[in-house]
Formats: sequence, structure tokens, C-alpha cells
Amino acid sequence: MNIGIILNTNDAETCWNCFRFANEARARHDVKVFLLGKGVELDNVQDAKFPLLQAMIKKFTTNNGTILACGTCLKLRDKPGSEICPVSTMAELLRLVEESERIITFG
Repeated sequence: MNIGIILNTNDAETCWNCFRFANEARARHDVKVFLLGKGVELDNVQDAKFPLLQAMIKKFTTNNGTILACGTCLKLRDKPGSEICPVSTMAELLRLVEESERIITFG
């Protein structure tokens, strides 16, 4: 099954729950996460209550999970793309929605 996840926040707990779910789903399915809005700030999210967030993100990508980031949202924040936030487009988000059998949003 193809699962698409849209992360639209930089709230640490929500990001943590997003990647807890993404890693669980990735164990059995193809999973892509699209970062939108404040979600493109994911590589800077840190919170003492969720110290394993960055490790969870790394686990997801190491296990062939895909992360895409809205290029316009990055540009609005004067951020370049990164390994965690590779620049993508609305066309790619549309493709993710079209190809996914399930879509879940966080944020």
C-alpha cells in the first residue's frame, strides 16, 4: 500500500507522532512524507521532551522512506533544501496524493 503523509507544523510533539507513525507504516508499506508550511522547519525542531525526533527522522530515511519539502514554503523562510528537507513542488504533492491509497495529515 502507498501511504502519503502531509506534515504542516513545526510543533515538536506533532512531528514526533508523525514520524512514529511513518516508521511503523514504513515497516509494511511505501511511505512518503510531504512537508508543507511550518513543516519545512523539521530539520530545526528540537524539544527536550522529544529528544529522539531527529533519530526517528533518520531511521525513516534510512529505511527508504521519502521526505519531500515544499520549495515555496522553504523560500518564504529563506531556507535552502537539505537532506531532511529536499526541495519539491506542488506538482509532486499532487502526485503523492494521486498515487497514495491513504493520506494522513499532521498539523
